[in-house]
Amino acid sequence: MITKATAEFAEDAEKKWLSDFCALRGYFLLAFVMLASLTYGQNAGPVIVVETIKGTFEIETYPSDAPKTVAHVVALVEQGFYDGQRVHRALPGFIVQWGDPRSRDVGRQGEWGRGTAGSSGTPIGVAEMNKKRLLVRGAVAMAHQGDPARADSQMFVTLADRPDLNNRYVVFGGVVAGDDVPGRLERGDLITRVYVRR
Repeated sequence: MITKATAEFAEDAEKKWLSDFCALRGYFLLAFVMLASLTYGQNAGPVIVVETIKGTFEIETYPSDAPKTVAHVVALVEQGFYDGQRVHRALPGFIVQWGDPRSRDVGRQGEWGRGTAGSSGTPIGVAEMNKKRLLVRGAVAMAHQGDPARADSQMFVTLADRPDLNNRYVVFGGVVAGDDVPGRLERGDLITRVYVRR
């Protein structure tokens, strides 16, 4: 026979168990959020800010997926390599591309984007392909002339998903702000300044 005292004891035990369970669940949730934020902070790379005459956009880099590529591009940015260059290739609905130092000279438009002189002169030397980084709209990848390991300073932003280009170009970042700007750029548009925000 269940007495009133036994029923009250069972009810109190159930309330305590539920209270303890909720508190424990809260601690696990807090620990998960803290761990996730630490992991995100460790994987987050420098952001490259690109200022153009048609607006500014930002590129989040992926150093955990393409460390040498990110380091190479960031070094070029910090040297001011891209400042004052012009877009040398702009194909609506496909890509917008820059990174040829000769594009500063409007009189040499016929040479823009062609040959080894259209680079910094120091190839990355490795093709850091990653199957999880696809050429979707807003992906930023390194251009090359047939050998991804010989990519150097020219890069492009995809203006639409391009599965036909996957695993042919190293994707080292993605546009995370100002994503409407690359699609407005045209051949010859000035890139006024490029800098790194850490």
